[in-house]
Amino acid sequence: MRIRGWWSRRTQVERVRVYTLGSLYWLYWFLLLLAWFSLVTSAGSTATAPAVLSGLATLALGGAGTLVLRDAARLHPRSAPLPWPSLSVLLVLSAVTAPLALLLEEDQRYGGALVVVGALAWGAGGLLDTRVRNGVLLACTAVAGLVGGSIGFAAYGLGVSVFLVFTVQSSLWLLGVVTSLEHARDSEAALAVAQERLRFSQDVHDVMGRRLSTIAVQAELAAALAARGDARATDQVLEIRSTAHEALREARALARGYRPLDLAAEVEGAVSLLGSAGITTRADVSGVPAERHEPVARVIREAVTNVLRHSRATHVEMTYADDRLSVTNDGVDTGRPSGTDGSGLTTLAAQLGGLGARVAAGARGDRFVVSVDFVPVASEVPS
Repeated sequence: MRIRGWWSRRTQVERVRVYTLGSLYWLYWFLLLLAWFSLVTSAGSTATAPAVLSGLATLALGGAGTLVLRDAARLHPRSAPLPWPSLSVLLVLSAVTAPLALLLEEDQRYGGALVVVGALAWGAGGLLDTRVRNGVLLACTAVAGLVGGSIGFAAYGLGVSVFLVFTVQSSLWLLGVVTSLEHARDSEAALAVAQERLRFSQDVHDVMGRRLSTIAVQAELAAALAARGDARATDQVLEIRSTAHEALREARALARGYRPLDLAAEVEGAVSLLGSAGITTRADVSGVPAERHEPVARVIREAVTNVLRHSRATHVEMTYADDRLSVTNDGVDTGRPSGTDGSGLTTLAAQLGGLGARVAAGARGDRFVVSVDFVPVASEVPS
């Protein structure tokens, strides 16, 4: 149960990383132990000394190779600086172990050579430095040729090492691609939020700039009329007041929802925006009455913005039934307090209160829910 809970809290990229690195470590030890097992099997049941010594050598090479593989995964996709401490230990152990394989019986040498080749190629194969890669391939070929005593076995060692190096590097490359895509998704979500803010700032500039310019012209005219003692100055001042009230009304309209919202267009845009961020969405708000289209659209806009900025959601659901709108996502952020305090939903809740709507937001299990209940104000007053 704990493992399942730990796994469910991982992001998709973290899961891919765990799977990729776990597979590399598991296969690495599996191949080493398989090579050691073939060595022990060929030695016979009575040869306990070679079995123990080769087992110790396998464990030593396996541990050193694991450390190099760990450092290579952390370094990827960079090729420098090389992890010399762990790499040096692996190279020294390989240099010491390879000659010892010559002391084994002829039918045991193949297993000994494969242990060294596997540790070198798989352990250091993830390093992208060309000198290291070429050195590993050359060393594996030399070890296989010297221990096996034939050019054919040297070619076999080269082929095995090339395959192992390719496997490790392609796995780390794929992990790097997935990580880059995740960063691109985060950047796209941040860009979408920035574009929405830019649209809002443009609306403010267009509306307020136009009204303020009008007020400035009207004020200059009123001042000129007043200086001449013209009675029309009073009418001009009243006109300035009317323009100021109009500017205030438009500013409030912008603050409430930027501009009158179309529910269908808002839902379509939300689904498209979430989809571009890699989040699947199911939306069913067909039962919303016409008089509630704009407040529902505003809640959806704010909820989608919160999903993009404050969660790790992979799926979002928008539903409307029984006078309740619910926007649910599976990306609960345990670092955030539940409720609407400190977010745009607080302002939205105050604005929708006059419409008889109650806004609530918080974690429910492994999901985060934003809900709006449209209850007539009169029904909330005790009789």
